[in-house]
Amino acid sequence: MRVVSDPTREATGRLDAELERAALRAIGESYDQLNWERFGRKLRRPTFELGEADQRLGRWHREHRSIELSRALLTEHGWGVVLEVLKHEMAHQFADEVLGAPDATAHGAAFREVCRKRGIDARAAGVPESAATPPDSEVRLLERVAKLLALAESSNAHEAEAAMSAAQRLMLKYNLEAVASSRERGYSFRHLGEPTGRVGEPARILARILNEHFFVDTIWVSVWRAREGKRGSVLEVCGTRENVELAAYVYSFMVNAGERLWREHKRRHGVRKDAERRTFIAGVMTGFRGKLAKEGSKSLGEGLVWVGDPGLDAYFKQRHPHVRWTHHYGSARSDAWSQGQEAGRALVLHRGVSEGPSGGARLLPGRARG
Repeated sequence: MRVVSDPTREATGRLDAELERAALRAIGESYDQLNWERFGRKLRRPTFELGEADQRLGRWHREHRSIELSRALLTEHGWGVVLEVLKHEMAHQFADEVLGAPDATAHGAAFREVCRKRGIDARAAGVPESAATPPDSEVRLLERVAKLLALAESSNAHEAEAAMSAAQRLMLKYNLEAVASSRERGYSFRHLGEPTGRVGEPARILARILNEHFFVDTIWVSVWRAREGKRGSVLEVCGTRENVELAAYVYSFMVNAGERLWREHKRRHGVRKDAERRTFIAGVMTGFRGKLAKEGSKSLGEGLVWVGDPGLDAYFKQRHPHVRWTHHYGSARSDAWSQGQEAGRALVLHRGVSEGPSGGARLLPGRARG
């Protein structure tokens, strides 16, 4: 797989030898897992190596049975991209060694069929697509949502609430019509936020908010943090491109809102330490989730009932054929939690997001970015 050069991409430096060895071990572990999940354990483990080639993200070498991945994948892209490139090269290996297809390395018909059956990006060039910019029709929808969310910045509380409700109903009606029409929808995924070693309660509640109210499936996936030499977890959302884009926006909005409301709470109550920060923000997420559920009950009363998207269900199952469910216990319902919940109930989703969770711009929709 070759890469299309991006002059805006910043060089972030290479890993030292010890971190590279740890990353190669993690790549090997991921290969074994993917071999079991996607290829029925029919592949024989090759050797893995990191290459310097600027124009190639990955390559299957049939001569000496190795998979080469670009070092840039580890330093300039997330682990999700690393795995997508690895899947691509494993598909080459499968077409070559299992199917014996002579056109395997030329992205021929056999290779493309292997990719199609397993939900793998078969393109020969470019960074594997996770959530590409939506086409014009979908961008226009996001622009309409953005205009409503801009109205939700109104200082008039009733106007703000009405604008947010209108944006929710617009997305609900759009998705209901799209599913009812049975037209083909393009699905994608995106990893939101920075990988973390421990997933806190606020993040888990936020994932449920996205899943329950913004037409995406969510899952916490294990990733390798190459610069730290350790594993972590990151939130993955799957859905149509416009829904993934909106979910990413809501994620950034809520992360920033939680931190902003905590700072205001500290100033108002003279709190000096951050001991109850997570508890308060968990309350914020819970309060906002309850608010959305209340709004959803109004739509239910209007006969607007969301029963899911079969196409998304199939896409998600193809990406994650083996899902493990876990249970978590919430934090103590202290005064900080109750005060956070009250703040969450009063929160209005609006257009004015200036920064994402990692400091980067997070604006809606894509066309509006400079």
